Amino acid sequence: MPTLEPPLTDLDIAHAATPAPIATVAAKLGLTEADLYPYGRFIAKVESPERPLRGRLVLVTALTPTPLGEGKTTITIGLTQALGRLGVNAAAALREPSLGPVFGQKGGATGGGRAQVLPMEDINLHFTGDFHAVTSAVNLLAAMADNHLQQGNALGLDPRRLEVKRVLDVNDRALRHVNIGLGGPSNGVPRETGFDITVASEVMAIMALARDLKDLRERLGRMRVGLTYERRVVTAAQLGAQGAMTALLAQALKPNLVQTLEGQPAFVHMGPFANIAHGANSIVATRQALGLADFVITEAGFGADLGAEKFFNVVCPAGGFEPQAVVLVATLRALKHHGNAEDPKQPDPEAVRRGLANLDAHVGIIQRHGFTPIVALNAFSADTPEEEDTLRAFCIERNLPYARADVWARGGEGGEDLARVVLELAGHSGSLKRLYEPANLTLEEKIERIATQVYGADGVDYQPAARTGLAAARRDGAAGLPVVMAKTPASLSDNAKLAGRPSGFRVTVTDVSIRAGAGFVVARMGDIMTMPGLPKAPAANKIDVTETGEIIGLS
Repeated sequence: MPTLEPPLTDLDIAHAATPAPIATVAAKLGLTEADLYPYGRFIAKVESPERPLRGRLVLVTALTPTPLGEGKTTITIGLTQALGRLGVNAAAALREPSLGPVFGQKGGATGGGRAQVLPMEDINLHFTGDFHAVTSAVNLLAAMADNHLQQGNALGLDPRRLEVKRVLDVNDRALRHVNIGLGGPSNGVPRETGFDITVASEVMAIMALARDLKDLRERLGRMRVGLTYERRVVTAAQLGAQGAMTALLAQALKPNLVQTLEGQPAFVHMGPFANIAHGANSIVATRQALGLADFVITEAGFGADLGAEKFFNVVCPAGGFEPQAVVLVATLRALKHHGNAEDPKQPDPEAVRRGLANLDAHVGIIQRHGFTPIVALNAFSADTPEEEDTLRAFCIERNLPYARADVWARGGEGGEDLARVVLELAGHSGSLKRLYEPANLTLEEKIERIATQVYGADGVDYQPAARTGLAAARRDGAAGLPVVMAKTPASLSDNAKLAGRPSGFRVTVTDVSIRAGAGFVVARMGDIMTMPGLPKAPAANKIDVTETGEIIGLS
């Protein structure tokens, strides 16, 4: 099996590439230079009006993530490259990386090996400033709320019940809980608050779900700032903040166009996490791509229990589109992890067989939403034929389409088998069946349906804070919204230590909050960090710049 030379890193491969001018890439989609707002030679925002949707959408999801990585982004990019090699007008639609993981534990998010999007350094760092714009808009709203308290508090905001937190796109545990307004009357009203990471903010979710500027402004205006002493909701519109916030975000709402390592167009835009939000790139980017390309390959964060479930039940209704095919990514070493192998990097067909229970659960989640998934093996050089035969036999037994993808080592060439299966089955592997109609069920019924039919739980328990949140949602008119579940991505359950396919468990909802602007209710299970911390050895330790200005150490 062809493999990369050991010294070659993802950044080495990206540096060795010769990207095309962005206008050349845009021309593959029928865009002209007049449709672009360039950010240098290889990045542009698309300023073209949306076309009627004509492309076929392919969703890439995966089994439960493991510390070994599953490669959804790599498969998404590699599949796009493979379709391009087969003469298909294809584009990728991906989320932007957050600086938190880039400098923290995960590293970058532009694919890997010979399946990447370029320019890798720019996308992973400041890119077009979209996340900085989101950060500024959130912090403006928070500053206006505190200023309202300082300037007489005409709306009667209760300082103890403000819901807007400031944000920063850096992992910084020291900012989770802070006191502000100290130092005397001229410095504001003292209160306890905290910071979230930018991608956890409601504004990030709004930017990913808004259809256009008008929709964006209306959603921003509906954002909850907090409650009055009488428990009445105060919104961003009542503070008069939505206009200035929209002005800060107007340019950022335009989707970003870049390219794959093999020159296919790639839209990379917005980045809500799937464990605390809905985990998909922006609707405006996906719709733009669907109006220009014949096939659009997108991904949903983490496993099918998180990203795909939310894509089906939240993103698709908001975006007015649905997939024509679903690719379910697996690796043999992830299956061995879920099969409790002593060392998942060593050959162990029996551990693969045990780990198939986790894959089977994700197959069921996708089937429950109306699709027969295409199982894609993300290949590694240490894979053995016997292990792969175990996975292939599983797919044959369940009548599941299967393809091996070696895109990390071989790029688009290594994804052609998968691309042919996608071309054959797109539009013939099912149609979307939403798990629920939001207006037809109570919040508790929606939460229970997701927990039991997606996670496999026996039921749901609620802590007092969650019951208070549910009552507030009913009181404030949010009971008819869809539910976004916030839970650990490391397990189908709400217990990160339960790998494989847990059974006989119940999940516990610890808190419920309303995201009126985004248009969903968040049910939190467990201690889900909205401001992560840096690990003992952060990725930032390896990142540097040479004397010639070349960035090194990104991964």
